Amino acid sequence: MATSATESITLPVLGMTCASCQHHVEEALRATAGVESARVDLMAHRASVVFDPAIATPAQMVEAIRAAGYDAVLTRADGSQEKSPESLNDGAERKAYATLIAGAVAMLLAMPLSDKMGALDHALMRLLPWLFALSPEPLRWFLLILTAFFMAWAGRGIYLSALRGLRHGSTNMNTLVSLGTGVAFVYSAYATIWPAPGRQVYFDAVLLIIGFLLLGKALEGRAKRRALAALDALSRLKPATARRIRDGVQTMVPLDEILVGESVLVLPGERFPVDATILEGRTTVDESMLTGESTPLDRSVGGRVLAGALNYEGAVTCRAESLGEATMLAQITRMVTQAQSSRAPMERLADRASSIFVPVVLALAALTFIVWMIATHSLERSLATTVAVLVVACPCAMGLAVPAALTVAVGRGAQLGVLFKGGEALERLTHLDAIVLDKTGTLTVGRPVLSAVHALGESTEDNLLRLAAAAEERSNHPLAHAVVDAARARGLVWQPAEDAQVLPGRGLNAKVEGRDCLLGNEALYKEFFIALPPGETPPEPGVTRLWMALDSAPVGYFDARDALRPDAAEAVAALRRAGLRVLMLTGDSAAAAAPIAQQAGITEIEAGLDPAGKLARIRELQQSGLRVAMVGDGINDAAALAQADAGIAMGTGADLAQEAGDVLLLRAQPSAIPASLDLARATLRVMRQNLIWAAAYNLLGIPLAAGVLYPSFHILLSPWLAAAAMALSSVSVLANSLRLRGWAPAVRQTLAMRSQE
Repeated sequence: MATSATESITLPVLGMTCASCQHHVEEALRATAGVESARVDLMAHRASVVFDPAIATPAQMVEAIRAAGYDAVLTRADGSQEKSPESLNDGAERKAYATLIAGAVAMLLAMPLSDKMGALDHALMRLLPWLFALSPEPLRWFLLILTAFFMAWAGRGIYLSALRGLRHGSTNMNTLVSLGTGVAFVYSAYATIWPAPGRQVYFDAVLLIIGFLLLGKALEGRAKRRALAALDALSRLKPATARRIRDGVQTMVPLDEILVGESVLVLPGERFPVDATILEGRTTVDESMLTGESTPLDRSVGGRVLAGALNYEGAVTCRAESLGEATMLAQITRMVTQAQSSRAPMERLADRASSIFVPVVLALAALTFIVWMIATHSLERSLATTVAVLVVACPCAMGLAVPAALTVAVGRGAQLGVLFKGGEALERLTHLDAIVLDKTGTLTVGRPVLSAVHALGESTEDNLLRLAAAAEERSNHPLAHAVVDAARARGLVWQPAEDAQVLPGRGLNAKVEGRDCLLGNEALYKEFFIALPPGETPPEPGVTRLWMALDSAPVGYFDARDALRPDAAEAVAALRRAGLRVLMLTGDSAAAAAPIAQQAGITEIEAGLDPAGKLARIRELQQSGLRVAMVGDGINDAAALAQADAGIAMGTGADLAQEAGDVLLLRAQPSAIPASLDLARATLRVMRQNLIWAAAYNLLGIPLAAGVLYPSFHILLSPWLAAAAMALSSVSVLANSLRLRGWAPAVRQTLAMRSQE
């Protein structure tokens, strides 16, 4: 486990092609002294390492990766890199197409060299008689030189990767391709230098195999960039400069020079450089890339804006509140990056299969060669089928099946305001039986308004409200906001409270103007042995009552109302349609909770629960055999969120609740709850489809290439066709995963249709 003395670093890794490569790099890093943990992301070609800087250095980790047969990159002080994974793909498509064209030419020129004439050969003989009039010897030598050039130019990276792997005792997809094309080239060179009847050349197959492999890699790279587009879009939201106002003078400065508390001017059409509070002006902002909220939001003096949000129409002056890595944009980007590089439980199966894949294929290729030699005594046919087996196998498809879908889903979720904290969290959302909802801030707006102030004895309403506001100003609870807002609306002023202590799920106590002030529910009064005044009228349905005592004597109470969120009922209905049992657990009174539950369509309610009560109820549900999700937003929900099989935290809630949750909803809308579950289920379906396709492709492709259909149907798979199928396999997995980019939540669509009606 990482300690406080550890540091973390992300290293771009070059040369990885499949899950086997990923495994080798991870093992090399974990074997390095001082490395606590290492996680390699095949999709993004990067390694995230936690290490003890007193023992290990980044340079040592780079050397460990290079010693494993791959390459790594250290980031320079200015943030640039020596080289990047993308730089290796510069011109990859150009090389691929050039090699494929050369392969097509080689296939055409090789036709006169064949001992067997088919219908296509006779047709070409009539169309191109000059081709068949050429001498075979110069043709063979020309094809040898052409193939050698393209192997050295276009295929150099493939062979070097295979060579480095073998030197370090590892194998990967490049090992299979290098062995297949190398055997075909060596035999063809032998047939060219020492020609004899029956000796065929396979230069065209070598070129087409390399060409299809490079084209597949180029298409994979393009698809991976599209899969990572959401993260790239987030990283581009932060401006590089800001308009700082100091002593009334406006100056354009680098963003790093802005300090907390300084004033920043943001003009229409610009993005906010920091999390800030508006000091002057009024505008509308677009936070869709951050929270998934597509509707422009009004912001005026006192309103909070997020770094990366787009300022639409008004010039505003803001006070910088959070900078750099502390901004919401940086936190979201960090969470998305970590989630995309995480492992889903389903990936373990693919990892185990990939770790033995290449050695198994090598063994099957050797067996294929032996069987065909015994059966046909034909070296040419045995080599052709062996090369086809080596080339058709595709460990990439298996290695990309799960991370490709996870990467796209995490990015799509971020665009919709749903942050998954990793593959394991996403998978847990797909196996739920019940979902528990908090009331205040989850189903309700979370901004209750005081409907009445009741003073007891000689206290006046204003004095009661003033003292309560002094204490509640130190709390972040929705009822505290209601008290403070009501006091400010009446123009009341107060002295700051001392020794304020929040009692989660019950209330708070503080020292106000020298008196012990206690604010909370009935449970808190019982805890402090304070008797409630007799004969008081119970609160009306939907009203939450907050009691107040000074020096252990009741002095009054406050009644507050909260409103159900507009999409709460539709969200609960969607959860029920998904087959989930829906419950409400709240610390509020039964009288306040019942009307909200009824409006939302929830029949199972448990009120008056403190944090321990919520935690105990979650455990009871789990012990009964149910897999439970908890949705909450407050400090009193944190323990239940952590205990639940899946914790879903509302992004507008307390930081502790957000840390405890597996999923963070950036939009404070209940409709995001079924949306997150639906996206998780859609992702799991795509993962399964990818794994089934990758497994089926290899289980069918390898026997077909080995010639199992030849005895009955005389069907053999040409080596270049095997290469095309291999390239198509990985691209198909990525293309299937990219379908998740267009996924849309059903609840949002339903609400949109209703609003149009």
